[in-house]
Amino acid sequence: MRPDAASPLLTDLYQLTMLQTYFDQGMNETAAFEFFVRKLPAGRNFLVAAGLEQALDFLEALRFSTEELDWLAGCGRFGRRFVDALADLRFTGTVEAMAEGTVFFPDEPILRVVAPLREAQLAETRLINLLQFETLAASKAARVRLAAGDRLLVDFGLRRAHGAEAGLLSARASYLAGFDGSSNVLAGMRWGIPLYGTMAHSYIQAHDSELAAFEHFARSQPQATTLLIDTYDTEAAAAALLPLARRLAAEGSPVQAVRLDSGDLGEHARKVRAILDAGGAAGVRIFASGNLDEYAVARLVAEGAPIDGFGVGTRMNTSADAPYLDCAYKLQEYAGVARRKRSEGKATWPGRKQVFRRLDAAGRLAGDTLTLETDTAPGVPLLQSVMRAGRRLAPAPPLAAVRDHARRQLAALPDDLRRLDAAPPYAVEVAAPLRELARQVDARRH
Repeated sequence: MRPDAASPLLTDLYQLTMLQTYFDQGMNETAAFEFFVRKLPAGRNFLVAAGLEQALDFLEALRFSTEELDWLAGCGRFGRRFVDALADLRFTGTVEAMAEGTVFFPDEPILRVVAPLREAQLAETRLINLLQFETLAASKAARVRLAAGDRLLVDFGLRRAHGAEAGLLSARASYLAGFDGSSNVLAGMRWGIPLYGTMAHSYIQAHDSELAAFEHFARSQPQATTLLIDTYDTEAAAAALLPLARRLAAEGSPVQAVRLDSGDLGEHARKVRAILDAGGAAGVRIFASGNLDEYAVARLVAEGAPIDGFGVGTRMNTSADAPYLDCAYKLQEYAGVARRKRSEGKATWPGRKQVFRRLDAAGRLAGDTLTLETDTAPGVPLLQSVMRAGRRLAPAPPLAAVRDHARRQLAALPDDLRRLDAAPPYAVEVAAPLRELARQVDARRH
C-alpha cells in the first residue's frame, strides 16, 4: 500500500463530487487555476514561497490505485462509468511557478496550473495543503533568520510538529529559508540537511553523576560535543565542567558548546560565559533553546546576550502566532474565457497572470506589477515554466541552490520589510490591462 500522502483520496469530498458532475456534463476543457495569498498575517511584511517540489511530485504521481477505485465504486456516491474513467486519469497539464525561496506579497500567484478541468480541479486540495504549509514554515523561519543575524540556527521542532509530514517538511522549509540545520534525521538523509543534536535531560538524569554523563557523551561524540548544563544548577554545572573541558582540550577533543534550555536564557548565558572565560574555556560556545521564536531571539540579540546559536522548534514549526494563510487556488480561466470570483471580501483578478519585479540601484526590491501573462512591464517576470505535459522541464534544483536563492531574496528586502512588526505595505501595482479584463468579465457577467 502506498503512503496516504500520495493518495488522490487525500482530498475534500467536493473535489470528487464536482468531478462526477463535470463527467456527467462532458466538461473537461482547459482550465487555469492560480494559487495566491489574499492578505498577509498580522505583523508579517512578506512571505517566502516554498513547497513547489512537493507539489510537482504530487502532480507527476497523480493516479488512482485499484484499491481506491474499488472503494469509490462501492461507497455509493459515484457512478460506475465515472469511476472507471478515473482509472486513466493522469496530470497532463502545465505549471508555471515562482522559484522556491522567492519573496512574494498578497494577490501575487506563486503557482499556476493549466490542465483539463478535471485534472486541475482534483489537484486543488493537496496543492493548497503543501504550498500553504511549507510557505508558512519558511516565512516564519526567514523571520527568525533576520532576527538572529549570522548566529547558528537549528530546527528543533519535530516532536511538536502537527504530524510526521509536517515535521519533515518544516525541517526542509526552515533550511530553505536560512536555518543551518535540523535535529530531524530523516530530513538529513532525504535532503542532505546538516544534522545537529545534543542530549536530553533524561540522559543526564540516567547517570548518578552529571560530570560522568558529560564525560561519557564527550568520549562517544568527540566531534560534536555539546553538553546540556541546566538539568540541576546551570552555573554550578558550568563551573564543574571546567576541569573536564581542559582535559578534553588537551587530548584534542575539545567541548564545542554548552546548551541552555530553561530559565532566563540571557542571564544564564552571561553568567555561564563569565565562568567559562575565567576558567580558560573561552572557545566553548553557548547554544540556547526553549520556546524560542523570532521575537525571543531578537530580544536576546538586542540585549547583547552572549549566545552563539539557537535551537528553534515548536513556535517556528507550527508558525504559532500565525498558523494559517488566507490563501486560495482559484479558477481564473476556463474554455478560453477569463473567469472571476466576486464574493464579498474574496474577489479575484481574472485571467492568467504574471508578476514583474523591479529593483532599485542598490539591488533592493522597489515594487511589483501584477498584470496579464501576455502583457509586459518593467522588471523581471517571476513565474517561470516548470512543467509541461505533466512532466518536469528540469530536475529538481539542489536544496542548497534553493537556499542560496532565498538568502539573496532576504538580502534584497528593504529595511522596513525586514522588521518584525508591521511596516507600510510593499508596492504591488495592478496594471491597466488586468483591470480592463476584470471590467470586461464583470460586464459580461451582468
